[in-house]
Amino acid sequence: MNIAVLNLRDILKYFIKLLIVFFLIYIFIHFVVGNKSNITKTITNRTSDKFLMYCMETSLPMLNINKEKKTHNISITNLMDVELAMLNPKFIQEKTDKVIENKIDEQQIIENKNTTTSPQVVISKTAETKTVTERNLNGHSTNQYNTTKIDNQCDYEITEEMLTPDVEITDKKNIIIYHTHTCESYTSSPGYEYEMTGNYRTTDNNYNIVRVGTELTTYLTQKGFNVVHDGTYHDYPSYSGSYARSLETAKRLLEGQSADIVIDMHRDAMGNGDTYGPTVMVDGKRVAQLMFVIGTDGGGLEHPNWINNLKIAVKIQEKANEMYPGLFRPIIIRNSRYNQHLAKGASIIEVGATANTLDECLLSMQCLANVLEEVCK
Repeated sequence: MNIAVLNLRDILKYFIKLLIVFFLIYIFIHFVVGNKSNITKTITNRTSDKFLMYCMETSLPMLNINKEKKTHNISITNLMDVELAMLNPKFIQEKTDKVIENKIDEQQIIENKNTTTSPQVVISKTAETKTVTERNLNGHSTNQYNTTKIDNQCDYEITEEMLTPDVEITDKKNIIIYHTHTCESYTSSPGYEYEMTGNYRTTDNNYNIVRVGTELTTYLTQKGFNVVHDGTYHDYPSYSGSYARSLETAKRLLEGQSADIVIDMHRDAMGNGDTYGPTVMVDGKRVAQLMFVIGTDGGGLEHPNWINNLKIAVKIQEKANEMYPGLFRPIIIRNSRYNQHLAKGASIIEVGATANTLDECLLSMQCLANVLEEVCK
């Protein structure tokens, strides 16, 4: 009799456990199938918060995250990827790089609003200039055409005929500006303080070389030029391969607008601190010096156009030497092509160096715009 009672109790226990299991299965199915959207919403919110914190910690401004409103311009796929990445540091780096690369592959044309935030200084076309020795170096030169000095670092012997600026700029009102090394920046100064995201580099286009290109675009547009200025990142997150990426950008820009003058604007990489900042005084103001870098086919890449590039650079510099003596340093000629095979007047223009301040570089854009206006009359 006692044995029968014991077995009945065991059966009741098993039956209750079975009911509980069936009840849990029912709840689980109902929760997953009937409330799938709620699960997705919960995961999305939780992942978005983690992604927001991650982006704040790693300074990824280009992901378009509005911190105050907590609205995120990121797909659910990317959110789920980052959620998983929280468990794998290697994976989070790979996915972050991929998101950035997808972003910087997009065309980023800087819209010109005909405004400038630089100091209200107007540099005339007849301004007085004076040399500055502080933070400067004596420019090295191997050749000279009239007032323009040349620093030949390529394998070719440069002749006077190569330097004679007898090439016409036929497309006088169209100019293209882009930046192979987009994140290059300068020494902070009052009103232009910023936080570096690299050694004299920043992804903030308000304080890097893109800002300088925007300034030139503003002045040229006011003078009646049609300027396309592209701020696509080519050197971030990876510096290696910058010229290959900027080549694709330059090709795309030229498909949209013809131009003889195509400027790849840089900051001189020479020096790495506050010791080198080539400067000239213009109307009593410190203005960053400029420098042309012209590529050739000496490195083995096809570039039949390089002598025309050189002649147009000499043409522009001759006019600059007339208007603002000392604004330009000697033209450097190198073996590398630098994507300059794409246009008759393609060039690199380096604006200042690390010890220059952004306001000095912005002022130099007034001078350059005045020079280009005279050259392209």
